[in-house]
Amino acid sequence: MLQLLNQLAIFFDLPVLDWIQTHLQCGFLDFIMPIITLFGDGGVFWIAVAVLLLCFPKTRKTGLGMGFALILGLIVCNITLKPLVQRPRPYDFQNDYFGVYIPLLVDRMHDFSFPSGHTIASFEAATVLLKNSRKMGIPAMILAVLIAFSRLYLYVHYPTDVIFSVFAGILFAFIGDALAAKVAPKLPQPKHGKYETR
Repeated sequence: MLQLLNQLAIFFDLPVLDWIQTHLQCGFLDFIMPIITLFGDGGVFWIAVAVLLLCFPKTRKTGLGMGFALILGLIVCNITLKPLVQRPRPYDFQNDYFGVYIPLLVDRMHDFSFPSGHTIASFEAATVLLKNSRKMGIPAMILAVLIAFSRLYLYVHYPTDVIFSVFAGILFAFIGDALAAKVAPKLPQPKHGKYETR
């Protein structure tokens, strides 16, 4: 699989990344993209949102769905696929194969590239939110798209990493939401007051 990905890197991924650097790079994006990408670091932001939603009965199912989806993504993608595929980061690939040093706006990472954990976590969380609440889901999806693009702009992931991760994140979101629909009714329900409408 790595050999196939390397071929894709040469004929598809690197030309796309270089096009972004040539045609889209500007001072504003150089400033904002490293900030946007922080929202995907370790999935911490999305985990915090899920925990917050779990605190309220009306949003508990949504929080559960996000939690299940994030756990699935962690196990399948970060724990399993990354060390299994061992795809080098695009800046390492450029340096090792072509002797081209790519300056970065963020610190260089020393783990593997495929898939994009930032993108998977973001699309898992945003998709669950969108399925359960358009009011929360639309802004979350916009943020997820921006995070995914930031990984390309910052030259830390290949387009094929991000494309795969978008679809994987959406798939895990549907699975997580389905699991939550089964588990949520079995959780203890808050007691209603004497005059509270049930």
